[in-house]
Amino acid sequence: MTRQVAILMGSKNDLPKLEGCISTLQALGVPHVVRVMSAHRTPEAVAAFVTSARESGFGVIIAAAGGAAHLAGVCAAHTLLPVIGIPVEGGALNGLDALLATVQMPGGIPVATVAIGSGGALNAALLAAQILALNDAGLLRRLEEYRTQQRSKVEAADREVSGQPG
Repeated sequence: MTRQVAILMGSKNDLPKLEGCISTLQALGVPHVVRVMSAHRTPEAVAAFVTSARESGFGVIIAAAGGAAHLAGVCAAHTLLPVIGIPVEGGALNGLDALLATVQMPGGIPVATVAIGSGGALNAALLAAQILALNDAGLLRRLEEYRTQQRSKVEAADREVSGQPG
């Protein structure tokens, strides 16, 4: 059985930035839920959700937030599940503030941090799937096929640009 991935975002405005994460998990057949929860406005809800996440069938938590980006840290403080933080671009520093807040976790409370924005969202989905694939051979095969497809796209682009025969 593949465990679920919880995707938490600090604001509904972040949803378009997480489409690559959501669609990648869907394509890989990874069950997931998407929730809007704020480390500052609904901290009790965040704590309750992540505290019971393992028992609810989750294996990884992805937390996306901008600005102070404390959502991933709050999640990590309340669970031993792997937490992946996606710094969301926006505001005066265009995501750099969120990146710095996400990577500066104190020793003992780890948060894996991916790139700012849509590239980070895609990588968060893939990292979550790789973590879950440690105990799911079917998911591992789907990830291998994903990598094969990526390689094929690059090789096709090279043939097109270089004029080399296929």
